[in-house]
Amino acid sequence: MAANAPPNDGELSGAISALQAFCGPDLTLTIERIEGSLRNATLDTCAAALAACGTKSEVLSAAGLIKRIAGQINVVIHALGILLCLPRILQPGEAIEYVSLGAGNTGRAFDLETNQRIAEFKFIRWQGGPEVIRQNALFKDFYEMAEHATKKQRFLYVLGTEYPEKFFNGGRAMSTVLSNARFRDRFVAKHGEQYQRVRDYYLPRKHLVAIVDASPFVPELVEAAIEAEDL
Repeated sequence: MAANAPPNDGELSGAISALQAFCGPDLTLTIERIEGSLRNATLDTCAAALAACGTKSEVLSAAGLIKRIAGQINVVIHALGILLCLPRILQPGEAIEYVSLGAGNTGRAFDLETNQRIAEFKFIRWQGGPEVIRQNALFKDFYEMAEHATKKQRFLYVLGTEYPEKFFNGGRAMSTVLSNARFRDRFVAKHGEQYQRVRDYYLPRKHLVAIVDASPFVPELVEAAIEAEDL
């Protein structure tokens, strides 16, 4: 299989089986058992000891394959989250003009645009810490919709509104939020230095963008986001 080629069903199931066979029901105990089995091993006995505990190059290849697939999990969660939200958010008479499911907006302005709304989706688990990078990305999504010239409704879908709203209403310095040089230049070119804190920009515009908790629409999203962070 080529390095970047997607695995077929047989390759994926084989990789999972190989890892399960090596790890056993408890990887920690398996590692301890292997460590014990190698005590006093020599050049003459090492190969047999490794074979006995299932150490094979195929297992290493399987681990690499699963790691590569796991690296795409956030994209999968983002795409599936949007798709599963659609039947819960679309209104009678509302028609999708485009949906952008990949990483970034792939040349489109927003994650979703219909004949009635524009929307961005942020399926991440907020933990209440600094979360600087996430806050910066969230602010940019809000900004792009708030500044967009449209009469359509604007929605920012998140997993829980407590921490996003706390951020938007808070006093974090704008200079730290505008960490992306290109975005900062655009922001300053339009607004200059008049906004010193996040809330200074947000409060006059909070009515423009509805911040909506998407977790009731797709309850599995919260658990999926938590599991993805633990990978």
